[in-house]
Amino acid sequence: MGFDDDYEHQSPLLDGEASSSWSEESDEPVVVRTGTVWTAMAHIITGVIGAGVLSLAWSVAQLGWIAGPLAILIFAAITVVAANLLIDCYRAPHPELGPKRNRSYMEAVRLLLGDKSAAVAALFMQESLYGAGVTYTITAANSISMEWLSVLSAVMSFTYAFIGLGFGLAKVIENGTIKGSLGGVSTSSTASKLFLAFQALGDMACAYPFSIIVLEIQDTLKSPPSQNKTMKKAAKFATLVTTFFYLCCGCFGYAAFGNATPGNMLTGFGFYEPYWLVDFANACIVLHLVGGYQVFAQPVFAFAERGMRKKFPNNSFINQVHTLKLPFLFPVQISVLRLCFRTLYVVSTTGVAMLFPYFNQVLGLLGGLNFWPLCIYFPIRMYTAQKKIQPWSSQWLALQVFSIFCFCVAAVAFIGSIEGVISARFG
Repeated sequence: MGFDDDYEHQSPLLDGEASSSWSEESDEPVVVRTGTVWTAMAHIITGVIGAGVLSLAWSVAQLGWIAGPLAILIFAAITVVAANLLIDCYRAPHPELGPKRNRSYMEAVRLLLGDKSAAVAALFMQESLYGAGVTYTITAANSISMEWLSVLSAVMSFTYAFIGLGFGLAKVIENGTIKGSLGGVSTSSTASKLFLAFQALGDMACAYPFSIIVLEIQDTLKSPPSQNKTMKKAAKFATLVTTFFYLCCGCFGYAAFGNATPGNMLTGFGFYEPYWLVDFANACIVLHLVGGYQVFAQPVFAFAERGMRKKFPNNSFINQVHTLKLPFLFPVQISVLRLCFRTLYVVSTTGVAMLFPYFNQVLGLLGGLNFWPLCIYFPIRMYTAQKKIQPWSSQWLALQVFSIFCFCVAAVAFIGSIEGVISARFG
């Protein structure tokens, strides 16, 4: 087979654009990749736009009319640059003709940087996924309304985000004026202002990057043209769409409420009427996050269970599967390990969410913690190794300056969010 032939083993996470068949020489399925720039854009936008969009108005309020929109644009530019670096790592050793496909973020780290770096990346990856489970629990809990009893179909995250955007626009029209100021929300001290601004940066950092799913999406694309060219185009256009959407949500929300902008446009009591539409939007959030919780939890389950089976191959508690026969039903296969570990996982994420039910602060904390290592540091190191960029060359220096700048942003976001969590919990 040629390097650009699309018959390869199936992507582990995304197979929506692939039809599979069985190879006569292998026990594994092979696929015909049929993904295009449009399907890749859809995956990116769906993966990026989530409940975090509802916090952007609050983030803009902390930074003001100049720094707020500018920060959104800067994070958009950073996202495109970082994504392009990672996209070129899909094939190795050549970004277009390399015979080796890295079908996931972890595969790329392990191949290009080695097992030690992969172990560190895995730590951040699992923490990021676990944190997503916590924030999804917080948001879903905040959005449950006793008024809605049934929803007949699942809805996309766009639904509640568009409702929030529409509410903001309607409120601006109702007010007849644009609220807010150039400097954002005023505080009693400079330190408080800085902490809130830093936390707002963390919220924005959490809202944008999609590095952990880039290579999985890229693995669905057909060629020619080469997957890295298609994926770069998709990343650019998807980021433009997302940025426009984020600017509208953030700016209309701030224009509607000014210094009183709530942390969550739909659960922060920014809107009360029409009641049915607010309830419907919150029901959409719950339905979206219940599904999203499963998506983010499954990699954690697989990682932990695979590791335990590898470490204890002869342990019956970990490896045995029991058959439970229920009256009038088919026999059910039960793994004690899965039953116990997954139950503890759900209990732990729920417990942490109950202990720290602070939407904006937790979003900012996760953004500050994961933005630099997963979205900047490892992609830059992988790109440098892939391209064999020499230390102290002009390109190497440019990448290091970019990394240091992003590290500083992540550090202040993390500090501001830690202060926010402490103040909210004990203040």
